[in-house]
Amino acid sequence: MYLQHLSFINFKNYAEAELSLAEGVNAFVGNNGAGKTNLLDAVHYLSLCKSYFNPIDSQQIKQGADFFMINGTFQKNGGKEVVACGVKRNQKKQFKRNKKDYQRLADHIGLLPLVMISPYDISIIIEGSEERRKFIDNVISQTDSKYLDELIAYNKVLANRNSLLKQIADTGRYDPELLSIYDEQLVSSGTRIFEKRRVFMDAFTEIFNRHYQFLSQDAERVELAYESPLLQDNFATLLKKNMERDRILERTSLGIHRDDLQFNIHGMAMKKFGSQGQQKSFLIALKLAQYTFLTQTKGFKPLLLLDDIFDKLDDNRVTKLMQMVSNNNFGQVFITDTSMERVQAIFEKINVEVKLFKVTEGNIDA
Repeated sequence: MYLQHLSFINFKNYAEAELSLAEGVNAFVGNNGAGKTNLLDAVHYLSLCKSYFNPIDSQQIKQGADFFMINGTFQKNGGKEVVACGVKRNQKKQFKRNKKDYQRLADHIGLLPLVMISPYDISIIIEGSEERRKFIDNVISQTDSKYLDELIAYNKVLANRNSLLKQIADTGRYDPELLSIYDEQLVSSGTRIFEKRRVFMDAFTEIFNRHYQFLSQDAERVELAYESPLLQDNFATLLKKNMERDRILERTSLGIHRDDLQFNIHGMAMKKFGSQGQQKSFLIALKLAQYTFLTQTKGFKPLLLLDDIFDKLDDNRVTKLMQMVSNNNFGQVFITDTSMERVQAIFEKINVEVKLFKVTEGNIDA
């Protein structure tokens, strides 16, 4: 699978742009603020129906305009997929596949899988557990069409249960029957989500270890571990054990919404003890493992988007990374960087062809 043609109107800092893309490596080079990352975000919209950086669609519209439109033509399994995304101010987002509207955007997720690596990803390491759960959920949802529905159902019941716990605290009226119904629904959805996460992490951890060892040339010992309350006990038992605590806290204190990933280097927390280069290598290994997992599960290669990733990596790791993503295990690759000379030198060194685009404040020259 690859993106053959991309065009957009009034998207971020672009009035209009149209690109024909190479099946292999495409590099967008220009100064900071020129709009390189916005190009990658347009591709992300076509794959996952949203911006990678900002959840508010209307804020992607170019200043002074009333709408944006993104169109992409993909080649996949010998056929053509034409995808269009349009947003007008104060109107619902429109998303079309081969000129037909989607009834649910969730039905598009996984059709054109994509992996993005960006400086913003550091939040996966340094921020709270929600960022790491999002990472897990993003990977699984691109391979399992029912997973998103299960998550939505779980979060709805969780909100209802939390609301009831707050109501009990405010009024003093305890409704064990309604709480029992919410518990059953929470256990049902939560257990299915936990099982899918557990099975995924069993396969994913092995792939991650392999990628990190290659990137670091076995220079460091790292660990990736899945943490969930459901690894210690079944969900129904946990809810019963923590009922009094939940009533005091006025929220559901345990469940799959508390799942996390533990990142370690030499037995210590990567967040506190990893250097910037080690943290970046860890993130890149995570994302490349995501790519490999998607490839193995889907049976074809996703798109790989690398936004400003050469910074804070030493020359050896940059060379290793480019060797890895340019070989036959990877498909179409999009790269952004500030230095034309650096990109040319990297790919000349590994003898890989790259299509270069020069980006200057909303203009693109091939």
